[in-house]
Amino acid sequence: MKVLLLNGSPREKGCTYTALSEVAAQLEKHGIETEIFSIGNKPIGGCTACYACFKKRGACIFGESDGVNACIEKINNADGLIIGSPVYFASINGNLGSFLDRVFYAKASFAGKPAAAIVSCRRGGSGTAFDRLNKYFTISSMPVVSSQYWNGVHGNTPEEVKQDLEGMQIMRTLADNMAWLLKCIEAGKKAGITLPEPEKRVTYSFIR
Repeated sequence: MKVLLLNGSPREKGCTYTALSEVAAQLEKHGIETEIFSIGNKPIGGCTACYACFKKRGACIFGESDGVNACIEKINNADGLIIGSPVYFASINGNLGSFLDRVFYAKASFAGKPAAAIVSCRRGGSGTAFDRLNKYFTISSMPVVSSQYWNGVHGNTPEEVKQDLEGMQIMRTLADNMAWLLKCIEAGKKAGITLPEPEKRVTYSFIR
C-alpha cells in the first residue's frame, strides 16, 4: 500500500513539509509506503474552462509542463492521498488552489480512495483553509480521514512546528487512522466487497 502526500507549499522543506513528514514517518511504521510530492514555487495557471480534459480524460491539456498530470498519475497509483497547505489569508496557497482545480476537474477516478487535508499556519485562518481542501475530496466520493482534532499545525518555522506537540500528535493520529482505513479496505476487497455502483449522473439547473 502507498500514500501520496502532496506538499502545496512553495517552500519544499518548510512548515507544511514538516507536518507531512511526521505523517509519513508514522505511516511507514505501519508498513505503508509514502511519497511526498511538492508542487514547487513556480507560478501555476488556473483552470481555463477549455473542457479539453473531457476529451483527454484523466489529464489536463496544460498539465505536462507544471506537474498536474504527473500528480494525477501518482494519485491514481496510490491507495491514499494527503494534501498539505500553508494558510494564506485564511485559505490555501493560491498555486495549490490552481493546481487542485485542474487535478480534480480532469475527471480522473479517485472514488473510494481515502484522503485527508493538513493545514499549517502561524496563528489563525486554518479552519477555512482546511474546509476548502476537504471540498475536493467530498465532491469526488473519497472517504475523508480524520484525526483527534482538526488536522493542523502551528508555527512560523519548521522548528516551531516541531514544538507544537499537540499538532505533531494530531499528525501521527491521522496517520494511524489512514493506515487503519487502508487495511480495512484491503480486507474488504479480499472478502469480495467492491465500490458501490454509481448511478447515472444527474445535474439540475436552478435557473427556470
